[in-house]
Amino acid sequence: MASLMIRNFDEVLKRRLRVRAAENDRSMQDEALEILRKDLTRSLESEDAVTVIKRRFADLGGVRLHLPPRDSIHEDPIFVFPEDFEE
Repeated sequence: MASLMIRNFDEVLKRRLRVRAAENDRSMQDEALEILRKDLTRSLESEDAVTVIKRRFADLGGVRLHLPPRDSIHEDPIFVFPEDFEE
């Protein structure tokens, strides 16, 4: 599992997180994880990946995503074994 450290955490926000965690009978860490999990899950369910990526890079001047046209599905390869060769 990964770890996350949050620096310069505003005291008012920290207090609100502590109260919310207590109301839900969770630790502050578990409450923060639940908030992130819900928000990130909801945003992924409601938006497609292209929209999410464009929004993330909007402040940096945007991003252009070139999606190449899809070709038809190729046929499966045929495997030939040595004993199948005719001499």
